[in-house]
Amino acid sequence: MSAPAEPSVLRVEKGRAGPEELAALTALLMARAVVRPEPAPSRRRSTAGWRRLERTPGFRAPHSWQG
Repeated sequence: MSAPAEPSVLRVEKGRAGPEELAALTALLMARAVVRPEPAPSRRRSTAGWRRLERTPGFRAPHSWQG
């Protein structure tokens, strides 16, 4: 058994990839590795979006329009 001339990072499982195809795949993987994921948007708000809950009274009358 002879050792490969160059150590390869990629291995083709099925079919035969040419040097151009391997170079394109390597360029794609390197470009994806450089991209940083965007931070997830925070879903939690510090205050209510359309009203201030801390200013509402604890009791509302049954006939109130705010119920």
